Amino acid sequence: MTEPQRQPSGTVPDRVAAADETPVPEFADSSRRRPADTSQRRPAEPWRRLRPGKPSRGGPEKPSRLRTWARLNPLLRLLILTQLAFNVGFFAVLPFLAEHLGTAIGMAGWMVGFVLGLRTFSQQGLFVVGGALADRYGVRPVVLVGCALRIAGFVWLGYAEAAWSVIGAVLLIGFAAALFSPAVESEVARQAVVWEESGGGSRTRVLALFTVAGQAGAFVGPLIGALLLAVDYRVVCLAGAGVFVLVLAGHARLLPQHIPGRERVEVRGGLGGLLRNRRFLALCGAYGAYLLAYNQLYLLLPDEVERATGSQAALAWLFGLSSLLVVTAQLPVTRWAGDRLDLRRSMAAGLLLIAAGFGVVALFRPAGWTGTAGLLPAAGFVMLLTLGQMLVAPAARAWVPDLAVEGRLGLYTGAMSSVSGLIVLLGSAGTGSLMDTGLPPAVPWAVLAAIPIASILLLPRRSRAAGQR
Repeated sequence: MTEPQRQPSGTVPDRVAAADETPVPEFADSSRRRPADTSQRRPAEPWRRLRPGKPSRGGPEKPSRLRTWARLNPLLRLLILTQLAFNVGFFAVLPFLAEHLGTAIGMAGWMVGFVLGLRTFSQQGLFVVGGALADRYGVRPVVLVGCALRIAGFVWLGYAEAAWSVIGAVLLIGFAAALFSPAVESEVARQAVVWEESGGGSRTRVLALFTVAGQAGAFVGPLIGALLLAVDYRVVCLAGAGVFVLVLAGHARLLPQHIPGRERVEVRGGLGGLLRNRRFLALCGAYGAYLLAYNQLYLLLPDEVERATGSQAALAWLFGLSSLLVVTAQLPVTRWAGDRLDLRRSMAAGLLLIAAGFGVVALFRPAGWTGTAGLLPAAGFVMLLTLGQMLVAPAARAWVPDLAVEGRLGLYTGAMSSVSGLIVLLGSAGTGSLMDTGLPPAVPWAVLAAIPIASILLLPRRSRAAGQR
């Protein structure tokens, strides 16, 4: 299979409606679209012909978060709320797992790290499998099965006491996410393209809402888990399972069996074409550099905070700062970028901000500041990293439909997570080695600053999709 060509003008991946077709009613069972009666069509209002965010005669149009939400179809709203619920249930349980394994179960430190690594591998590494299954069988069955497995995994974890039992539960929890996450993410990306082509606005605005929902869940989940932890970790696990019971019931009722315009394809034969798609693999490399940088919130940052303050207590405040920035500023940043930057430039700008965050700590680390002053470079790193994330993550997700083969969006969405996860695994091992070599403490930060800059060279050219403003 040769490298996929750009979609011709007026088309988008996965059978998006052409300009002469009427929108399919939300949650319609049929995927067929009937030509519109152009003789009865009203002239488009002048404001609808304006680019979102550009001033009109009556003043500047500033689509708010609520206005964008109100204009989405019911399927997109369901999928975005799904991401919120997923993260509430997940982050109510997993942040407290390491302490539970070390204290209640009595695992050694290396075993705790091994278990956590297995969870990440069973999730990120198998995203490509979940995406391929979503292409083959549709979104609904894959999401429902994934939710059922996540419920079983959380309940199992709550009652697991032996090491083998904990490992089994953790693997099941990770594999569940490998099923439902790429299915939901790929369908959100596809629906965002449909929304853009129908004149709703830039697809990145929808994907920004998806990111905000995920961050809101990541913020609320640990608060719920911390409250329930006062009772017992088993209660925390059962509460997390309860969240996914609600998600399962809601999707069994509301998620359509046949999503209009989505074709099911054979699973075999797509991976070879993906591996020959150099533009897509280049995007995966750049996205992997971003994820490697983001992973330093859990590797380099705790080490720096402990050096500056003598403990890691301030980490919670820095993580809260990151989540708050995303929830409050993601949509304004996305709107600003959508009015000025194409997808490639948006990702490049985000990667430069991320590099600057590492550069701040590398610059001030030799001063050896401690206390509150010592936290200032770390806070600057978190803020710049988060701002970079706001530009990179929605743009990368919005770019995948332009590079994916028709009918394979789930496979490509999952593959981006899997390839990026492998980059993070190798890169984190290298970062840990740098921390143990006895080099000046600023060196790991300087090296990590260089990686996002270098990854800009990987970004494919001509990022603008057909029909994109």
